[in-house]
Amino acid sequence: MVVNAFLVGVWAVTGRGYFWPGWVLAGWGVALRLDAWNALYRRPITESDIDRELRGGR
Repeated sequence: MVVNAFLVGVWAVTGRGYFWPGWVLAGWGVALRLDAWNALYRRPITESDIDRELRGGR
């Protein structure tokens, strides 16, 4: 958040032309959503998952 605020501040001070910090904000947003998806919707590892991994299958 601090980095994003700093980049928006740099953009604001340097003339407010093309909003280039948007690319950084979008990248952070995508990464945050993927991280949240993995944390909230990932299913627990079962015994059959472990057995399948040990046998070398997917």
